[in-house]
This record gives sequence, C-alpha cells and structure tokens, in this order.
Amino acid sequence: MKTTVVIPNYNGIQYLENCLRSLEHCFPEHGGPTFAVIIVDNGSDDGSAEMAERLFPWVRLIRFPENKGFVEAVNEGIRQSATPYVFLLNNDTTVDPGCIRRLERRMDSDPALFSVATKMLSMTQPDVMDGAGDLYSALGWAYAIGKGRPSADYNAPVPVFSACAGAALYRREYLEKTGLLDEIHFAYLEDVDLGYRARILGYKNCYEPTARVYHAGSATTGSRYNPFKIAHSSRNNIYLIYKNMPFFQLLLNLPFLAAGFFLKILFFCAKGYGGVYLKGMGQGFRLCATPEARARKVRFKPANFGHYITIQLELWLNMFRRI
Repeated sequence: MKTTVVIPNYNGIQYLENCLRSLEHCFPEHGGPTFAVIIVDNGSDDGSAEMAERLFPWVRLIRFPENKGFVEAVNEGIRQSATPYVFLLNNDTTVDPGCIRRLERRMDSDPALFSVATKMLSMTQPDVMDGAGDLYSALGWAYAIGKGRPSADYNAPVPVFSACAGAALYRREYLEKTGLLDEIHFAYLEDVDLGYRARILGYKNCYEPTARVYHAGSATTGSRYNPFKIAHSSRNNIYLIYKNMPFFQLLLNLPFLAAGFFLKILFFCAKGYGGVYLKGMGQGFRLCATPEARARKVRFKPANFGHYITIQLELWLNMFRRI
C-alpha cells in the first residue's frame, strides 16, 4: 500500500457513511482495499464512530475521549500510518473512484512534491468549485483558489501555495522534516502553515484537477461566517505570520499586512463580527508572546534564502491576483 487515508470525525453521522462508501468504490472490482483508512474520532456522541466500526470492518478507528480539534486528530492519524503517502480527508466529503490513484500518480511524477491538492467541488452543486488548493498573499489573506466559480475553469494542473488539508495527499518523508500540523492552531490555517514550512525548505505543492472530491462544507462549525471560525482564523493568521516570516520579510510586508488586516476589520464589521475578529487578533498577538509559540517559530537559515525570495515574489503576485 502507498497511501493511508486519515479522516478526522466529530459527530459526523450525517456524512461519514457516504464518505466511506465512496472510498469503497475506489477498491478494485475483485479484491480488497489498496490503501489503508484511519478514522480519528474526537469524542463523538452521535453514534458515527460506532457506525463506522460496525459497517466498515476494513477501517481502523482511533477514539479520543473528548474533542481535541481537527489538528490533533489528523496528527494522530499520521503518526499511526505506515505508508509513503497520507491522504487527509474531511468526513463531509465523497471521492471519485479514481481519486486516490490519480493523486498517487501525480506525487510519483515529481520527487520535489510535498503535497497534492484535489479538485474540491460543491457537493450540492458539483459544477461549482469549492477549492483548488490555497494561495497566501502579502496582505495576510489566505483563500481557496476558484471557490464559487465554474469547475470547468480549473482543469489545468498548476502549482499552489499550499494544499487544503480537507482533501490532500502528503509525502510522509517530507512531513518528518517539516513537522506535522501545528496543534496550536486547533483549527483553521494549519494547512497553510504546513505548506509555508514546506516551501521554506524548497518543496513544492500542486493541484491535480483529475482527482475530484465533493465537499459539503461547514459541516462541523456551521455557516461560512461564524464566531468560532472568525475568531480562530484571525488568531491563527497573526500566529502564522509571526511563525514563518523572518524579521526582514515581516518588515518588507508590514505595509501590506496592515492594509490587509484593516480591510478585514471593515469587512467583518459590516457583517456584524468586527468585535469577534478583533478579539481573535488580540489572542493571536498574545499567543505569539508565549514560550510555546516562540519555540515553534521557524528559524531563518541562510541556505533557505533563495526559497524566501521565491515565496516573497509569490506573496506579492497573489496579492494582485486577489485584488
């Protein structure tokens, strides 16, 4: 086996069975699984873990007694895996039968690849994009490529800043060098942070349009804009910048970052969440002052200077692409 599918689950009874049924359709017509599947359950009380154990005996179930968050669940699944590749998959998704095979083929084609993003489509509107990987800009904005746009416009394989961990394949060998997802995040932007760290080391992330995944979206936390998501995203964005940008890059981007956060404040004020966003920012600044955050800061190494230049050019380009 080349790949282990890791699915974090929290009260996913509405979606998990369909997700696992779609993975069954990836099996050969005559034969068993060609990949491993690990479900890490975050203390669900809706029967979803019991259902998976009862109906899908080929799945390995790891159970936490409480909700430890997306990141800790995913990391435990990665640690328990033993294959060259790990496919992180949300429980509110279904996959096309050839999805995993196509991801593996793309990863095999380039030894510099750290991750491969899938073509994520809206489950209710499969001709509409949910995302084709993520971009990050000098404004401090991370965004899903193509979200809400026609899927036909995203049929070309392209480099991306980072893969969306809701449905992406990662190379285990390089995860041992970058480290796993940062559990300080709890949820949101942890995949951008991971992709950023990989880019600093010179690895690549890409988008594979033939690997299709259908995503319900906001199945765990609710609507697209909600206090939990806004507070954690603003907090984690401050931390992401502090953690990955060396001092010279932070100074270079400071005017753009100030403008980006100011515009975000105005945006969320207009939606009635300005206080939530500002509170999250405050939590982010306080987080950066903690010993735990300082210990996880990526230390600048002269050998990676060329990679920082490449990243900076991309941050500027992505700013104009977003505007």
